Amino acid sequence: MKTRPIAIALHLACLLPAALSAAPLKVFILAGQSNMQGHANVSTFDYMGKDPKTAPLLKEMVDSKGKPKVCDQVWITYLSEGRGGDPEIREGKLTAGFGAREDTIGPEFSFGITMEKHLGEPVLLIKTAWGGKSLHTDFRPPSAGGEAGKYYKLMIDHVKATLADPKKIVPGHNPRDGHEIAGFVWFQGWNDLVAQGTYPKRGQPGGYDMYSEYMAHFIRDVRKDLDAPEMPFVIGVLGVNGPVDTFDGPRYKGIYQTFRDAQAAPAKKAGFKGNVAAVLTEKFWDHKLAAARDKKERTPEEEEIAKGASNQGYHYYGAAKILAPIGEAFADALWQMMRK
Repeated sequence: MKTRPIAIALHLACLLPAALSAAPLKVFILAGQSNMQGHANVSTFDYMGKDPKTAPLLKEMVDSKGKPKVCDQVWITYLSEGRGGDPEIREGKLTAGFGAREDTIGPEFSFGITMEKHLGEPVLLIKTAWGGKSLHTDFRPPSAGGEAGKYYKLMIDHVKATLADPKKIVPGHNPRDGHEIAGFVWFQGWNDLVAQGTYPKRGQPGGYDMYSEYMAHFIRDVRKDLDAPEMPFVIGVLGVNGPVDTFDGPRYKGIYQTFRDAQAAPAKKAGFKGNVAAVLTEKFWDHKLAAARDKKERTPEEEEIAKGASNQGYHYYGAAKILAPIGEAFADALWQMMRK
């Protein structure tokens, strides 16, 4: 995998030719902010392998030598921003390194691996993610009123540019076979959660209702703008700090739960039932890791546990043990809707 600024983009050649298929190329769109970017350093893989619950997934993420797997039938193009703040695209066969940096992963890695397993055919992931962005302003959908968000436009433009010629990303793809936008995953929320000026009644019943309304507009707009009216849609509900009943004190319980409920609400709306799913990422939180990471003085055992983290709590501690199961859950949720 190579990094390239948009202005001097060079396509990354694949390691093996794509398998020929008469079926349309399955395309999945992944979008959001920093947790969709992904801050889980590859150094955290070892900790993931020590838990019997996550070790089987890790085996699918690494090869026989313990190195990150390179997928044979999954390709990705990822638009974000480089270290200097300029727009940047990374693309090639899916492996580790398509996270926030070239040594990290986000949900895309396990998502692609899981979807490849479900489908058994070539898959193209189109990922657009930027840290510190809101749905209210940065990703503001056109039908919400006012000017559409800058990052909504960048997302749509990148998807359309990619699908104008998928063969640039997926060698061996026959344009006559066409392509199908098979699903969309949205993983965002922190900037709206903490936006007290935008949501002055946050924590109170209905305090985040506007987020639900914008999310519904967003789903309808991306389906319309991408000409994919039946596209299954997954909302990754922000789960930082785990379920609220495990919080130490009552201060933030109302705010977090009210926001999470608002994020999940569109999946229950008329017209969205069965084609929009909310995945509660709180259930993948690792309390043992969080406790060890936040300690200033640790026992030798806690030091080993803390190696499973590589970033801050609001980035799910940059832990593959948390982010990888989240990506898998996103793929499983889409797969269930695709099968209906």
